Amino acid sequence: MKLNIPQAIRWTGDELYLLDQTKLPGEVVEEKQETIEMVWHAIKQLKVRGAPAIGVSAAFGLIVGIRDATNLPLEKFIIHIAKQAAYLDSSRPTAVNLHWSMVRMVNKAKSQSANSSAELYKALVEEAEAIDQEDKAFCLAMGEYGAPLIKEGMGVLTHCNAGSLVTSGIGTATAPMYVAHQNGVPFRVYADETRPLLQGARLTSWELQMAGVDVTLITDNMAGHLMSKGLIDLVITGTDRVAANGDVANKIGTMSVAILAHHFNIPFYVACPSSTIDFASTTGDEIEIEEREWDEVTSFGSRQTAPEGIKVCNPAFDVTPNRFVSGLITEKGIVRAPYRENLAELFDAHQSR
Repeated sequence: MKLNIPQAIRWTGDELYLLDQTKLPGEVVEEKQETIEMVWHAIKQLKVRGAPAIGVSAAFGLIVGIRDATNLPLEKFIIHIAKQAAYLDSSRPTAVNLHWSMVRMVNKAKSQSANSSAELYKALVEEAEAIDQEDKAFCLAMGEYGAPLIKEGMGVLTHCNAGSLVTSGIGTATAPMYVAHQNGVPFRVYADETRPLLQGARLTSWELQMAGVDVTLITDNMAGHLMSKGLIDLVITGTDRVAANGDVANKIGTMSVAILAHHFNIPFYVACPSSTIDFASTTGDEIEIEEREWDEVTSFGSRQTAPEGIKVCNPAFDVTPNRFVSGLITEKGIVRAPYRENLAELFDAHQSR
């Protein structure tokens, strides 16, 4: 069974195209990224979003930002690369893949024994393409490891969007769903709408529906009711950063879902590639939470839904304590508690960030 899923990132070998997710599902618009500033704004404005996709887009975005500077002497070219990488890294703070991707690209530049800037540029294109291909492979592996969690007749709840739109491949949280679907397992998905930007309603329900998965859209505050009625058997979400102890930063509202799942004794799993694990953050308390603009909360679509001048709190993420996490679905298998020890054993806890 071939999946019909959207492609968030397209690299042609020398040009970068990003699907503008702010226009979905009403319009499907792919934008050619002409400058590094366009890529920065695409990340900041959530045209491209989700930790893995941000990392991949930034890697290719860096290529866009340095391709016209290969006439510089090699030493100055490397300085230029680091400056452009720092600029892209400043676009959003919470998703660790962005920083990871930029550190990896800069380290590649500094470690190469290239004879010219043009030769170094070619090596960096290959590195960006490697990051892209690794993400595709990680998605498929997470799908294979996570699919056995989904049994016939189950109801699976997900929050926000952790599908193909946030990766180069078949998604993180949706990967087990897509693999189970391809394997012919009958199950249903409940997608939280995910206020205030409705990523669940606009994106998750759209891409699952495109793929032929049985999906039902619910508002965020319906999850507890459905759990109480026995309609939810499993929760799978994505994540933007996992601390060394297994605390999970994900879209705002995830912690509420995890606490509800714990109350109703429903397994709560988080899908995360190794690029999303941040060993430099010992606990979730050290993860910077992005605060976004007030107008995302005071309006619904183009209509204002709150009084003028009202004070607004708009954190984009929350942190779910590891005690509520049943397991982390990674490309190397499912990691369970104790997370600090098991994550360090499975992955390189000293990798550079």
